[in-house]
Amino acid sequence: QVQLVESGGGSVQTGDSLQLSCAASDDTFSRYVMGWFRQTPGKQREFISAVGWDGRRVYYVDSVKGRFTIDRDNAKNTLYLQMNDLKPTDTAVYYCAGSRTWSFDKEYEYEIWGQGTQVTVSS
Repeated sequence: QVQLVESGGGSVQTGDSLQLSCAASDDTFSRYVMGWFRQTPGKQREFISAVGWDGRRVYYVDSVKGRFTIDRDNAKNTLYLQMNDLKPTDTAVYYCAGSRTWSFDKEYEYEIWGQGTQVTVSS
């Protein structure tokens, strides 16, 4: 099945911006609702954002709303997360994932996952 690879992570300072990308291996990408999750050591993986099949339906958790923007380009088989005004609490490994259904905040509904990319925000 389709494979996902995240990129774009790095080390930045408070207030900086990063754009994460998630590249899918084939065009079945368009059949998936796509989500972003993040995880820090010792904590459970946290859902943060999702986008529907055609890119028009989006959802954000309160902690990132107004700062992060999710988008997808089905022609390029790529998912994006634009991260602005980064804070130390955003430090985590960020994962993209795909679901066949619009159960966007249910981790168990996501069946394909990338390997993760590290984001570190210093104060």
